[in-house]
Amino acid sequence: MNDSFAIVTLGCKTNQFESAAMAEQLERAGYRRIDFAAGAQLVIVNTCTVTAATDSQSRNLIRRARRLNPACRVVVTGCYAQVAPGDLENLPGVDLVLGNEEKVDLVRRIDVPGPRVQVGDIRQARGVPLDLDSFGSRSRAFVQIQNGCDAFCSYCIIPHARGSSRSASPEQVVGQVSRFCAAGFPEVVLTGIHIGGYGRDLRRPMTLADLVRRLLDETPVRRLRLGSIEPQEVSDNLIGLVADCDRLCPHFHIPLQAGDDGVLKAMNRHYSVAFFRELIRRLKTRIPDAAVGLDVITGFPGESAGAFGRTLALVEELPVTHLHVFPFSRRPGTPAASMKAQVSGAVARQRAALLRELGEEKQSRFAQGFVGRHLEVVLEGCNDGVRNGLSPHYLPVSFTGGSGGERCLTLRIDASRGGVLLAALPD
Repeated sequence: MNDSFAIVTLGCKTNQFESAAMAEQLERAGYRRIDFAAGAQLVIVNTCTVTAATDSQSRNLIRRARRLNPACRVVVTGCYAQVAPGDLENLPGVDLVLGNEEKVDLVRRIDVPGPRVQVGDIRQARGVPLDLDSFGSRSRAFVQIQNGCDAFCSYCIIPHARGSSRSASPEQVVGQVSRFCAAGFPEVVLTGIHIGGYGRDLRRPMTLADLVRRLLDETPVRRLRLGSIEPQEVSDNLIGLVADCDRLCPHFHIPLQAGDDGVLKAMNRHYSVAFFRELIRRLKTRIPDAAVGLDVITGFPGESAGAFGRTLALVEELPVTHLHVFPFSRRPGTPAASMKAQVSGAVARQRAALLRELGEEKQSRFAQGFVGRHLEVVLEGCNDGVRNGLSPHYLPVSFTGGSGGERCLTLRIDASRGGVLLAALPD
């Protein structure tokens, strides 16, 4: 078989890992991967459903696939397929709808005739299958250590799309990271839907910090980065590990979501502003140059001007380094969608713009502190002769020179511009 295929991926790093796994399945079965824009014979759309906007993006990709190749087969999977399979089944141009668990045996499901909709009960899913030898041409490989979520934040559909929290065994994770190391990847990123809950469901319970220790002890991983971790799960043990080991990136991605206790309660977030403030203080005291990124939602139902002002003031006060800001989007099927005191989209976007401006200022100041230092940079691509990479502190780096075949280099940081480090090869 030499049918061509393309995979387009929306959403999180978990989806990116699963797209890589599906691509590997297809290539082993004899399919040939090409760019989406080239008009493949088989198109896999791996969807996200965090907001109504991502649902719309998925539908647009399906229509675009048909325009590029009217004869193609379109398979839709991912979180949108999991929570609204009927909507996609009725969309012109869709040949097959697969749930998240059905990705595991993708090839059998597309090669053997069966129902157009194959979506199982995700709440019954157990374990996290891992079987990936490479990660395309990237220098950073993602490892899915956990899937699912039991938090049920009031704005979030993901527990219905991903099921209950479940962990890969430590032996599975060690094996997967070891394979990526053997393939030459200089950086491995631990991902999942709720990685701070890692290990609670295992026969012998363990913590994320326990897993990280095993990876450092049992694999030659050169650089290990942690994905997003809930505030309550950033333990002192985990902070200490990052502080004491230079193989662990000094980078924390911690969802704040709001800097007002009333809004946090309405969101069903189980911490206070005081708790969050103290967490960041402890973290930055232990690791002064740590990158700390926050997720923040603006315009949540009931967020008054005063509540937003408290969020803005908290973010300005905290020694954080970058922000991911999202205007609230009503997601059908979540409690927040039907809450009273909905904030207009225009106001939510205005508030998001203010926070993004503050985030850019903070990242620019943080980047300036690395001028004059030498940093190990994982290389990610080249554009018009300028090579790009990522520092351990999650700062983008640009430079020229080198042979072009390297995946990782130590560079001298000469300047920063707008939160981007400008570097050169050491003399």
